[in-house]
Amino acid sequence: MNIKEFSVETYMTNHENDCLYNLSDTCVDSLSIYDLKSDEDIIENIMHTKMDYGPIVGSNRLKDGILSLYEKGNYDNITITHGAINANELVMMSILNPGDHVIALTPSYQQMYEFPRTLGCDVSIIELKEENHWMPFIEEFKQVINQNTKLIALISPNNPTGTTFDKAYMLSLIELAKEYDCYILVDEIYRGINTKTKKLTPSFSDYYDKAIITSSLSKVFSFAGLRLGWIKGNKDIIDLINYRRDYHIISSGPLDDYLGCLVLENKDWILQRSMSICEKNKAYILDWLEKEPLVSCVLPDEGTVCFLHYHINIPSLELCERLQKETGVFFVPGSCFDQEYFLRFGFAQNYDILVRGLEIFSKWSHENA
Repeated sequence: MNIKEFSVETYMTNHENDCLYNLSDTCVDSLSIYDLKSDEDIIENIMHTKMDYGPIVGSNRLKDGILSLYEKGNYDNITITHGAINANELVMMSILNPGDHVIALTPSYQQMYEFPRTLGCDVSIIELKEENHWMPFIEEFKQVINQNTKLIALISPNNPTGTTFDKAYMLSLIELAKEYDCYILVDEIYRGINTKTKKLTPSFSDYYDKAIITSSLSKVFSFAGLRLGWIKGNKDIIDLINYRRDYHIISSGPLDDYLGCLVLENKDWILQRSMSICEKNKAYILDWLEKEPLVSCVLPDEGTVCFLHYHINIPSLELCERLQKETGVFFVPGSCFDQEYFLRFGFAQNYDILVRGLEIFSKWSHENA
């Protein structure tokens, strides 16, 4: 199997642990086990947990927590994975065959279009444009969809642009998918903190039988270290994925399952905390953007990430490497998403780090403009 380098992940691995101000982390400021609230003695339970494989496809308690995030579904509609990246991989390996046609977006998470290519699929890319607020037109999907289309692969909210498909758009896309009887895979890992509506954005899986969604506890739930993700879909597709799953991960393990239950049972205050962090940070960012002529941005209503457009004649890889070396401020370059003069900006981290990092970035930008 030939596969291209996963540009954003490689860059993160090589740079994010050697910075002072991480402005590209897409997770809400992380929590610890001690932050979880429960009537149980969590530490005692952990210490007495037998370290066998645990529930292979996830405990019912864990599935109850996951199902609470959706309007419809039962235990047969859920299986557990090692994070959302493993969930996406398992979905695509389970339903795609060489010669199938896939529709994906760019800029977006490289896995959603590059991995199908490794499976021998024909991939059509719809390019998101800043002047359209990073939203594709339904007409663009109609132009590339065909009788061989097996899958439309999306992230909503999108990484790195924050593009989110509201209910009206979602229903229009679903009607198109029904016409061609194709699956829609939606990575919804950034769903859950819409600072405009203050509500959960509707999930594709609640409105279309051939929609498959993936998510995890990494981004809006602040527990990336658990590496616990899930897939939600109809029973037939979950059964198919579970057959494939046996070749890859066996189980997520009893500790992740138990701690995942506690996180989801704390979801109300965790999501409210995430909402508060994003609201406070966005308020500062909007004020900063008004005062900073060298940067512009379409700041999304939902999610934790956006795409900063900088107006300096320095290629993004060079800018990021120089900026980090000279100041300790870390961004992922837009070149990792095949977009120049952009930076992937995660705006849900510690407020003081965000403020200081942007101040330093502004000063450096004007010195190098």
